[in-house]
Amino acid sequence: MNNDQTMFLIICSAMVLFMTPGLAFFYGGLVRASSVVSMMMMSIGSLGLIGVMWVLFGYAISFSGAGSGQFYGIDGVVGIDLNKLGLSDVFNLAKGGDGLGLAFAGFQGTFAIITVALISGAIADRARFGSWMIFAGLWAVIVYFPVASWIFNFTVKDGKVVDGGWLVYNVGVLDFAGGTVVEVASGASALALALVLGKRFGFTKGMHAPHNVPLVLIGVAILWFGWFGFNAGSELAADGIASLAFINTLAAPVGAMVTWAIYEQIAHGKPTSVGVGSGAIAGLVAITPSCAYIDPVWALVLGAVVGVVCALAIELKFILGFDDSLDVVGIHLVGGLIGTLYIGLLGNGVGLFLGFGPTQLGKQAIGVAVVLVFAFVVSYVLGWLIQKTIGFRVTSTDEIAGVDLVQHGETAYAGTDPRWTWKG
Repeated sequence: MNNDQTMFLIICSAMVLFMTPGLAFFYGGLVRASSVVSMMMMSIGSLGLIGVMWVLFGYAISFSGAGSGQFYGIDGVVGIDLNKLGLSDVFNLAKGGDGLGLAFAGFQGTFAIITVALISGAIADRARFGSWMIFAGLWAVIVYFPVASWIFNFTVKDGKVVDGGWLVYNVGVLDFAGGTVVEVASGASALALALVLGKRFGFTKGMHAPHNVPLVLIGVAILWFGWFGFNAGSELAADGIASLAFINTLAAPVGAMVTWAIYEQIAHGKPTSVGVGSGAIAGLVAITPSCAYIDPVWALVLGAVVGVVCALAIELKFILGFDDSLDVVGIHLVGGLIGTLYIGLLGNGVGLFLGFGPTQLGKQAIGVAVVLVFAFVVSYVLGWLIQKTIGFRVTSTDEIAGVDLVQHGETAYAGTDPRWTWKG
């Protein structure tokens, strides 16, 4: 019986699920006061939609396998296992058992939910909620579920991967908690949607300050708390590897917070709380794929590097002219790329700088390149089709006025709702 392991996964799953409301707070505080409801609803809507899809068939696609006899597709690449529809296989095993498989299915479902929600930050202030939900559902089926199978669906025997998704089994990519399937995929997709929807009205540097800094920092705190479950829980057991992942999930963000603050002091004359919070998120993103493969000192170094690089990467949107509203590209895509490649440089037993040659670095590069290109192309096509058919972007009038009342019939604050304006 693995009751302790099951409880560990249940706790970690709850922590990861809590990250999606935390993301809603983080994103909600960064936008204008007239767009808060819209921004938060894209995260909460993803929670509802992807959660339903995961239970019905998302798990059956992500963790399918040809050995069941009910598999249809290309093993290790794409397909669906009919035995796993509705979580039926792990549900039946849980009867009278320890429920470990069912807990694992729930744990992986929380990953799918927050990955989809991450993309929404790139299209703040200008997206239709219904169109976003259509995109989110299609993206989960075409991008997330298959890519999750490439990375997370594998079998280990005697310490070696003996079967599974092609990026892990055939290529040999190392990605402990989702630097590719979560961070690179969401960041590349965010870039694609930002290009499809175009710039916000009056787009320029500093056009909108975060309307509620305390809300942003509450979101950062919740995300960081949940990230311990995200990374340590990916070991699926409370052991030494989970402990290493846990401490590295502390080390990288604190390193990034310090260097981001130093960068802001040098570049802009003063550090900001939003910048320090963004640094923490950048560090968390970067350590996600590598948290179980590097020593804590190297995790601290990784955080210090991404704290500066991600801060600089955010400036690219003004140079290149794309409007990634809440810096999903600069933090998640760039941070995910660095963190995944970092394994090939300083990963224990595989790192180039530790004397193990460039082989693993090449495997990591293949992994990030495949996921980046695949996610970007599919997302661009999906976004373009939605925009050309039912429309993805709100009208310029609604955008200027604020999308909350138009899209949801409510506002975050009474003072911004015209129905509360004195007309006497």
